[in-house]
Amino acid sequence: MAEARPGDALLAFADHYPTTPVTFSKCEWEWLATSGLRTYVEFPASLPVAGAGTRSEATRLERAWFQPEFVLPNALGSISALVHMSYPAEKAWIRLGKLAGYDTLAFEAGDTPTHPLLFLHQPHLLVATTALSAYIAGRFAPRATWHQAWQAIIAWLLRHDSFSLPEVPAVCTASYEAPAQSSPLPKGAEVEAISRSLQWYHDAGMLLSSGQEPLYRSITEDGFHASPEWLGGDGSGGALEGFLSEFDHKGHQPTRCWRRADCVSETAGAFAAGSLLLGKNHGRTAQNLSDWLYHSSLLVSGDRANPDHPAYGLIGWHDRPRYGRFHQADGWNIYYGDDNARVLLGTILCSGALQSDRWLAPIIRNILANLRTSGPHGLRRNAIWNHDLAERGWESYRQSDELPAEWISPHYQCYLSACYLWLYHHTGDPMLLKHGTRGITLLMEAYPDRWRWTNGLQQERARMLLPLAWLLRVDDRPKHREWLHGMANDLLEHQVECGALREVLASGNGKYGPPQRHEDYGTREASLLQQDGDPVSDLLYTCNFAFLGLHEAAAVTNDPRLRSASDRLADYLVRIQSRSARPELSGAWLRTFDYQRWETWGSDADGAWGAWCVETGWTQSWITSVLAMRQLGTSLWEIYTPSGAAECYAKEKEQLLTSLTSLS
Repeated sequence: MAEARPGDALLAFADHYPTTPVTFSKCEWEWLATSGLRTYVEFPASLPVAGAGTRSEATRLERAWFQPEFVLPNALGSISALVHMSYPAEKAWIRLGKLAGYDTLAFEAGDTPTHPLLFLHQPHLLVATTALSAYIAGRFAPRATWHQAWQAIIAWLLRHDSFSLPEVPAVCTASYEAPAQSSPLPKGAEVEAISRSLQWYHDAGMLLSSGQEPLYRSITEDGFHASPEWLGGDGSGGALEGFLSEFDHKGHQPTRCWRRADCVSETAGAFAAGSLLLGKNHGRTAQNLSDWLYHSSLLVSGDRANPDHPAYGLIGWHDRPRYGRFHQADGWNIYYGDDNARVLLGTILCSGALQSDRWLAPIIRNILANLRTSGPHGLRRNAIWNHDLAERGWESYRQSDELPAEWISPHYQCYLSACYLWLYHHTGDPMLLKHGTRGITLLMEAYPDRWRWTNGLQQERARMLLPLAWLLRVDDRPKHREWLHGMANDLLEHQVECGALREVLASGNGKYGPPQRHEDYGTREASLLQQDGDPVSDLLYTCNFAFLGLHEAAAVTNDPRLRSASDRLADYLVRIQSRSARPELSGAWLRTFDYQRWETWGSDADGAWGAWCVETGWTQSWITSVLAMRQLGTSLWEIYTPSGAAECYAKEKEQLLTSLTSLS
């Protein structure tokens, strides 16, 4: 203030956000009012006339809404507004609220509660109720929107309408430009992506060592830690799930501190496949992870290890007690069929890459445990609780012909069918072929009108590719080829020029579609797009599984179109892998990517696994694994041929199916 001259502008930043608001004395406010300086103040403790503000905690679901009077009217932006000061303001340049939409409001705001985020308090005084100056470090998005916002703020301060704000490098970007803007990927780019991905697991603190337990931390005023305290883990204590979709003002994301069976197994598969290319100690990490899961974790112990209990052989979901809405039981006492199936696929990959049969018995046991809790039509409940199993017995599930509409979902069903076909291939038991084929047939006969899609129709198509490819492996007939090529055609109809797969909704049977009103935003799982045509790709539910499915389909058919589609998707995924000076971000794949903006952006309406989340399993693992299998010239089907499978199967089948005679 002492150095200001006529025509200057004054900016008062919240250097100690979020602990200490910016404070001006009464005398200083009076000086500003008479100085003629235009002033920007953020996170102020009080304002002239208005008095002291009220400190309010914002949730990660609240978004910035640019008003018609400001730049990009009705545009939406993400903001790490963990804390803001509330002041009354009828008109604002930017407001904060829980608002549905992709990049603009999906519905009229109406009575939806919003709070002023940036407003003109007096003709010379522009007030931001939070630290908008953290837009770079805090990773506000979309980048261009916030760049234009700050350009407009400074232009107003300087009374200079043509002011141009220089571009500032982002904290986290894609590794390469879009294909149309750059040359082909450099030689070795896929191997480099694999190496960086596996290094990310270490740098982000996703691996635990034996004896380390996850710390369930809540957010503090200091924000989130850049990475957990357990850096340097070797996998002997399992792996964490990943990062949540929220930031503090420094751009750090909190860790989802629990161990999921599927994420651990899929991560083991990625490290095992990577070890064949990179050596190092990746194979040892893979073995540590699988050994923790099958020999040390809660997820396979207790009732799941008791041959007399109907849960014998099943694998629990995660190791956190009494989680959220699943308060009826601890996380290890619920059994999702799709999660169990991906545990199996991850362990099959790990076993094949390490040429080890040490987990063969648990693989076979889990396949049979899921089969005996499925109906005669080949499908099972999406999730089964341990207490229900104990009360009803597994026979009641196997003998029941109930088939509610919600079961007609590839997301929950089709990978188990693929596992039955895999085990049939190695044992020759026709019961497995019949059971796997029945489930796939039922799903294909219901496509597409009766499919119960989860977050979008594309992800269901993506999941179906692998079981259809494996069906050809064991029963190659024209109808099955027609199914595979038809499903691939429908999926690839929405593959755009850069290789991305655009998300697609469908009418009617959606489980977790986009919010239909502002109040629904963030209240449940949701899709990344608000309406068809939004230029978004999903790496948690679609691109990752499509990558695996296309790879398996191309391997069995040798179809040039499928192989080309897989190549284009690989190119896209390598390009959009995160690159950052911050090690906990570099090498990761976040859930969403806007292929037009060429940055991470989408509707963050999913209350559990939002647009900026990173999943060690599902996303990171399968992208890495398929990239590795491409380099190795193999497929998931071909990589593992267990020795002694028939003998092991006979023993496990006798143990698990002794009281049932109708299976075959």
